[in-house]
Amino acid sequence: MTSREHHIAEDLIGAQYEAMDAHTQRVAKQLTKRGHISRHPDQKKNGQSDFGQRAADAVARFGGSWTFIFAFLFVLVAWVILNSVILLRYDSAFDPFPYILLNLFLSMLASIQAPIILMSQNREAEIDRGQAEHDYEVNLKAELEILLLHEKIDNLRNQQWQEMMALQQQQISLLEKLLADKSK
Repeated sequence: MTSREHHIAEDLIGAQYEAMDAHTQRVAKQLTKRGHISRHPDQKKNGQSDFGQRAADAVARFGGSWTFIFAFLFVLVAWVILNSVILLRYDSAFDPFPYILLNLFLSMLASIQAPIILMSQNREAEIDRGQAEHDYEVNLKAELEILLLHEKIDNLRNQQWQEMMALQQQQISLLEKLLADKSK
């Protein structure tokens, strides 16, 4: 940025350019260049996600859905009914009443599913932080643009007042001249 651009940015933001954080410097650059800072929220900063991230998102999406809840409920009910029927008919179920094997499977599922869902949530939180930073930049630029517009309007108003004062002085001079000519 040129020294003029530094000066404009420093005047509007009220801080030395070098002392501004990266977001504010980016806004100052875009403001002085009259460029756009907004972007579509779906645009990714870091490019495409890797396989693990996509898999974690898919597991979190499925694990937090009604489809998963109903399928899981169906499996649990089927497990209990199957073991209860076998226990009643043949007196030897592969997982009798306290359903210890079912508890083991549920524990294993939870121990695998929980970290995967947490990975997905961490990724979403990172995306949200990026969007919040972008929102801050857009809002700061909008605020600065509004300040610039106020400054321009104030300058126009001052210029109009000066022009009106000059015209009024001319009118007073002409009236004084007319009065002087009339009194002669």
